[in-house]
Amino acid sequence: MRLLPLAFTLLIATILGLGVTWFSVTHSRGLDNVRVGSWEGWPRSGTSKADPYARAFVARSGELPLELADGLLFLATTDDAGNPLDGRCETRIVGVLPQARLWTLTVTDQDGNLIPNDAGRFGFTSAEVVYRDNGAIDVRLSPRARTGNWLPTGARPRLKVALRLYDAPFSFTSGADAAVLPRITREACL
Repeated sequence: MRLLPLAFTLLIATILGLGVTWFSVTHSRGLDNVRVGSWEGWPRSGTSKADPYARAFVARSGELPLELADGLLFLATTDDAGNPLDGRCETRIVGVLPQARLWTLTVTDQDGNLIPNDAGRFGFTSAEVVYRDNGAIDVRLSPRARTGNWLPTGARPRLKVALRLYDAPFSFTSGADAAVLPRITREACL
C-alpha cells in the first residue's frame, strides 16, 4: 500500500526531469550566453569549455559550432524593442560591426532554414554589402524588394537573423559591453 505513493512520486519526478531536460536541449543553445542588444551569442559553444547543455544541443542538432578562435555566432529573434522579428514587416539592421576578417549576415525562418525567394538572396558577406560613409551597414529585411542592401523575408511570421564574425580579435572576458553590434529596428508592417 505504501509503495503506490512512492511509485507515483518516482514516476512524476522522472517525467518532470526528462521534460525539463528535453526542453533545455531543444530550446536553448546552452547556458553560457552573451547578450548584446537583440543579439545573443554563445562564445564557448565550440570549445572544450562548453557547458553540458551546449554540448547536448550540438549533438542533437548536428550543427558544427564555431571554435572561439575561428569566429563567433550571434542570433537575433527580436528587434531592439523586444518585438519578434516578423517577415511581414520591414526591419532595418543598422550599425558598425566589430572588427573581423570576414562576416556574414543571413536571414532564416524560425527553424533555421533559408527562405526560398526569386532573387536567390539569402544573406550578405562583408565583401558584398554596400557600406555607409561611416563604415556602417544598413540592411533592410522586407517581403517586397527594396533598394540598397535588401534581404527577402518571404513574409514568414517569425525570422532569425544570424551574424557570424570570423577571425574577430575580441573576446567577452571583459564583458559583453566590449562589443557593439548593429541595432535592429522595425519600421512598418503590412
